Amino acid sequence: MAEMRSKLTTNHFYYHQIILCSFLIISQVSIASSNTSSVGVNWGTMASHQLPPEKVVKMLQDNGFTKLKLFEADQNILDALIGSEIEVMIGIPNRFLKELAQDTSVAASWVEENVTAYSYNGGVNIKYIAVGNEPFLQTYNGTYVEYTLPALINIQRALEEADLKGVKVTVPFNADIYFSPEANPVPSAGDFRPELRDATIEIVNFLYSHDSPFTVNIYPFLSLYGNAYFPLDFAFFDGTNKSLKDGNLVYTNVFDANLDTLICAMEKYSFLGMKIIVGEVGWPTDGDKNANLTSAKRFNQGMVKHAMSGNGTPARKGVIMDVYLFSLVDEDAKSIAPGTFERHWGIFEFDGRPKYELDLSGKGNDKPLVPVEDVKYLPKTWCVLDPNAYNLDDLPDNIDYACSLSDCTALGYGSSCNHLTAIGNASYAFNMYYQMHDQKTWDCDFLGLGLITDEDPSDELCEFPVMIDTGNSPRLQPGSSRVFTRVAAVVLVMLVLPIL
Repeated sequence: MAEMRSKLTTNHFYYHQIILCSFLIISQVSIASSNTSSVGVNWGTMASHQLPPEKVVKMLQDNGFTKLKLFEADQNILDALIGSEIEVMIGIPNRFLKELAQDTSVAASWVEENVTAYSYNGGVNIKYIAVGNEPFLQTYNGTYVEYTLPALINIQRALEEADLKGVKVTVPFNADIYFSPEANPVPSAGDFRPELRDATIEIVNFLYSHDSPFTVNIYPFLSLYGNAYFPLDFAFFDGTNKSLKDGNLVYTNVFDANLDTLICAMEKYSFLGMKIIVGEVGWPTDGDKNANLTSAKRFNQGMVKHAMSGNGTPARKGVIMDVYLFSLVDEDAKSIAPGTFERHWGIFEFDGRPKYELDLSGKGNDKPLVPVEDVKYLPKTWCVLDPNAYNLDDLPDNIDYACSLSDCTALGYGSSCNHLTAIGNASYAFNMYYQMHDQKTWDCDFLGLGLITDEDPSDELCEFPVMIDTGNSPRLQPGSSRVFTRVAAVVLVMLVLPIL
């Protein structure tokens, strides 16, 4: 998922008269289908304490995941995937696009190191290379537009020169590259954004000419998050709201309306029969009033059932969708610029525990997921606000400091720990800092306000976690744009913590 997302425009679909796309043309445009299919999953690694890759791969196999999307070529993960037969899409981060675009040798080296090196009998089943991640996102202000197509061309050339004809390139786009005009806000009026239309069509044409898929990320949750008047049920697949009619077509959910808007945009420029992958789709479990376990299970189970049913969307009947759920595990070091929910998209907790039941076969049964096995944790100790502390003048600054270098998103409005008292909020902030810094004694000092305890302060709604014991926990660079910034931490603390 991109570090920042603008609000989707899908809310414009609701209760408007819709003009029908040409059935003759639309029938030629389809999402990827096959006789056998499964729903894939995104594995992000922006976490302070990462699970052992080999244990995660075993969990993927135990749960029947056969498709995996990585945001970059992590050698430890690729090594763990050797011999697994899991179909893999490897991402190339946006920060590499300029260099890849300007130097063909860089593209060749990247392919040699990350694709060729694993492409042997019994190696890694690499199916796609995702060049960039949502590079045309509005919030990037055009930073990557001029580099995306040249980088794509150079990676394609490198794959051909390496005789890797079975590996296809793609570019995951955010759904904000297409829209319906305000004067006719309907799927059938879909088009690419005017300022990006030429650049987008060039990329689509390149993919189309190489029989490569178009990839799009769709987030119905963001439609709900970005519009207080958006009808709740329309974000899900089992809603009871009045249906949205499109001539003879009927829309019961925003996902289908969004996807058909893309199809209509592509149809305008004669890209027919092109394979489309939904690269990211999911629902967070914390960090917002609508982000919870019940809604996440409802959406993801509905998404899997819908994708596997073969029903397709109203404009494309009888098609099994190629979909990658977002995401596998929570990532406590992601940027929260789009919202505090960004760190809570996982189907599994940070330590590989399933959050809820999910039937990946698409039958909709309450089927338990298999957890990551044999996870090692740090000792069962917690850092809390010392109940005997009497001078609390420095408490706000210490909470600010703790949250700026850890993860306090569960304290936000509507989140799982929002019900805590002011003392509980302080303890949660202290504990997150203590845990994410590997329980070093001095990391529970806070100018004498902290106290290490072996009594778990968690309650039935709010978990005070104990971190994974990684032996030598990976550390993110302080300047990383995906690390929780100090400014964001200050804002969060002001929202959730009454000054004592």
